[in-house]
Amino acid sequence: MNWKEEYKKLLWILGIFVVIYNLPVGNSRFMGAIYESIALLKWYAREHVLLCLVPAFFIAGVISVFISQASVIKYLGAAAKKWVAYLVASMSGTILAVCSCTVLPLFSGIYKRGAGLGPAIAFLYSGPAINILAIILTARILGMELGIARVIGAVSFSVVIGLIMEFIYRKEEKEKAIAQLATPEPEEKRPIWQTAYHFFVLVAILVFVNWGKPDVTTGAWFWIWSNKWLITGILGILFVISLIFILKIKPLWVGIAVLPVILSAVFLPNQPMIAFTAGVFALSVLLSFSPGEPEEWLGSSWGFAKQILPLLGAGVLLAGFLLGSPDGGQGIIPNRWIVRLVGGNSIFSNFFAALSGAFMYFATLTEVPILQGLIANGMGKGPALALLLAGPALSLPSMLVIKSVIGTQKTVVYVSLVIVMATITGIIYGSII
Repeated sequence: MNWKEEYKKLLWILGIFVVIYNLPVGNSRFMGAIYESIALLKWYAREHVLLCLVPAFFIAGVISVFISQASVIKYLGAAAKKWVAYLVASMSGTILAVCSCTVLPLFSGIYKRGAGLGPAIAFLYSGPAINILAIILTARILGMELGIARVIGAVSFSVVIGLIMEFIYRKEEKEKAIAQLATPEPEEKRPIWQTAYHFFVLVAILVFVNWGKPDVTTGAWFWIWSNKWLITGILGILFVISLIFILKIKPLWVGIAVLPVILSAVFLPNQPMIAFTAGVFALSVLLSFSPGEPEEWLGSSWGFAKQILPLLGAGVLLAGFLLGSPDGGQGIIPNRWIVRLVGGNSIFSNFFAALSGAFMYFATLTEVPILQGLIANGMGKGPALALLLAGPALSLPSMLVIKSVIGTQKTVVYVSLVIVMATITGIIYGSII
């Protein structure tokens, strides 16, 4: 028997026992934090799993199955031209307008298909950080200066952090580039425009079903929000066309799968989530009975879901326990402590804002009203920018998933770079403004 391993297990058991034995069950702060962790998990499940993560899993599956490894390597691989790779990575992330957790399946997909570490990291950061809607909202509510600073900081961060990561792991990336150059380019299964059509229809569905309500009741943004489910329905028709003519699934099967979606939309017009849920379920069943690429697509999407969902769930519970839920509930760390620690423009206040923002979870666009409240309570402009640059791009749940994709060391380096650069940028901005 390997007693060294057995002692390790014993230490784990003893450690868990000591923690459970000393749990402050009667303490109101502790019990409140447990409630907030469950409340955050419930909120996350209701607001983000079905509309954000499920489409993202299917998109990641498309990347894994329909987009050839050669295409990913050509534009994002370790041997690709740097300006092309980083331009494609940052622009691809920008159009998605997703949160730090929703971008994870997509990041995992392109990285596993052969994307270089630097471009993959640029994509990972740019998705939630360079969010056009959030930047517009930042400028409107928090001021034009902060909006412009966020744009400049986020765009430069995605490229600079990617380049630094690529430089740090240059030996590993060089070996990957050599291996990719030696890999023969496979024949494409279909014209690139067909894959692009299928991919961008899914991306458009992801974007529009998550379109947030603007703070105005007129204009293009409000019109899109008012009609987002109509737009999603039109995109659904385009998606059905793709299933029949690009994936070659039998029209009769597609028609049967679409029927419950149509019935839900007709008889329950005020409950669009029911129709959307029916669509997700019908698509899953349809793909599972369609051999070949459709079945592979479902299998790949399910693989991403199995890998990511448990880690996200654990991370959301921990984040809620420490920092509370979005409705103002407090975790084990009192909110007033955070507000006191981010006043002024000291190195510490900027660092603390970046650090706390990196571990907090921000759903898309929610960072703006949260910051509005913090600024009203005395938060400095520099720390506000530091939180804007670190918060939306990272979260404790996302760190756990990133670790499972690129490893612990690279994750620590990436998180550290984001926090340090956000801190420095906040100090500079706070000194100027």
